[in-house]
Parts: sequence; C-alpha cells; structure tokens
Amino acid sequence: MPVTAAARPDLREGGAWTLAQRAKNDVIFVLARAALFFARRASRDRLVRFGRFAGALAHALGFGLRSRARSNLAIAFPAASASVRRALARAAVENLGADLGDAIASLDAPVALLPMPDGSRAVLREALAEGRGVVLPSAHLGPWERLAATLVASGFPLTAVVRESYDPRFDALVTAVRARAGVRTIPRGGPGAATRIVRVLRSGGVLGVPMDLRTRAESARVPLLGAPAATPVGPARIALRTGAPVVVSTVEPQEGADLAVTCTRVETRDLAPGDDVALTARINAELGRRIRQIPERWLWMHPRFEPLRDEVL
Repeated sequence: MPVTAAARPDLREGGAWTLAQRAKNDVIFVLARAALFFARRASRDRLVRFGRFAGALAHALGFGLRSRARSNLAIAFPAASASVRRALARAAVENLGADLGDAIASLDAPVALLPMPDGSRAVLREALAEGRGVVLPSAHLGPWERLAATLVASGFPLTAVVRESYDPRFDALVTAVRARAGVRTIPRGGPGAATRIVRVLRSGGVLGVPMDLRTRAESARVPLLGAPAATPVGPARIALRTGAPVVVSTVEPQEGADLAVTCTRVETRDLAPGDDVALTARINAELGRRIRQIPERWLWMHPRFEPLRDEVL
C-alpha cells in the first residue's frame, strides 16, 4: 500500500533554518572541517583504525543507537541469541566507522577498488546490451563508495541517485569523493532530477539507486528482512515504464576475497507498467538476501522498520 510523508520545514524541501538551527549547524560544520583537516594528514590504515575506534565509542555511549540496532536485529534474526545480536550491533557500528575512515582517505588518494567476478561483469554487460540502460538498486552494505568506484573503473557508466544532506555543505565533501572516482551523481530532490534520470537510461547508462533506507520519497510497505518496511517505489516505476533491466549490485563475500562487487538480475519481463510494488518486493528480497550474508556490514542503527512520521496509508 502506498505511503507518503507529509512535508516538514527543511532546506531540502525549500524551507529555512531558524537562527538556533543555523548556529548549531555552523558549529557542527566547523568542527567537522577541523577534524577533516587533521584526518587528511593521516594514512588510510590509521584513518580506518581510528574510524573503527570511533564506531566502538559511539556504540558504547549511544544508548539509542545501540538499542535501535539490537531491535532491528531481533526482527531480522529472531532465532539468534541476545549475545549474538549484541555482537552484530557492535560490529556494524565499528565497521561503519572504519568505512567512514576509508572514505575520508579517498579525499586525497585513489579509492581502493574491490574485486568484481567475471560473472557479475557479464550480467551487467548483457543488461546494458539491451540498449535501455540499467536500473541498479543497491544498499548501504559494506564499503558502498568503493563499490561505486569499482563499477566505474570496470567500464560501467554509473550515475548514482543520492540523498541530500541536511546541510548542503556536507554534500560538497561527499560529491568530491565520488567525483574523484568518476561517479556522477543526481541529488534526488534537486531541480530537473527526473529529467536527468531519464537521460541516463536513454543514453545507455547505469542508474544506481540505494533502496535500503527510509526516505521521503513515495514508498510502499513491502517485506524486508522479515518485516514490512516503507521502501521507495520510484526505481521500480522507472524500470517498468522505460523497459530498463533491473540489476541489484552490492558487495558479497567471495572465495579468495573478503568482499567483492556482485550483480544479480531481477526478473521484470512478467510484470506490466503499474506493477511497481511487486517489483519493489522482488528487489527487497534480493537486498535482504545479501544483507543476511554479511549482517555486520549493514546500518542496523537506522530506523528502518519504524513508521514514517505523518504517514498516510
């Protein structure tokens, strides 16, 4: 059933900060820039280690974050013991910190690429050969910035639809990392976003769309990891209306490698335009399968299964 969220004052929605919000956000941004100034003088290994330490500290001190992660894990892994879920929650936050450290290192150094099996390259090439571009749903699973860079380095013209930050100044920093890797971006709420998305597909490009987190976009409640979750239907709608193939891509554990970029095609030929929810459910099933393989690398601290505020069902 479709779900929409009522608009709230926000820069991303044409709103404006109050004086108190601006003061708070200015302080956060200045502190972040100061931290980056010193961090960019450290090696990648040190940044990753420090990020992991910061994640451990956040897990230890963040009661709400820790509680939400454990609650989400209980939904996805009801048969797991409490101790196992606690360990997964801690590992997820620590790994997020490590991935953030790796991303910071990429501001001044080339992104460390991941392996990509020949079979996955073939799946994506065959889908692109149909001439309608590819809609590529993905997830914040493991080092997703390295995944994007790997796809581009492998010869796939990736343009990612991205969520804007609450503070546009942070968007510039993240965009710089992606631009260094050759990853084009389309801010989801930016002017002309819909036109740019269509152009990517018409030009035979790959449209990357993370679909695993809650967003303000039009959504439907479909299963994810064993529970109904409001999931954006836009990627499915675009694919069905344009005829673009759907290929899910995230990292997965591979023999001989810690993580590798893999691609799986999602069947759409039996669906008609308007079957957005059915296709969204199929995409979620594949994303959920991948998250279950490496649960310690997903964002369990995100309020994924909680209702959106002001939902209208």
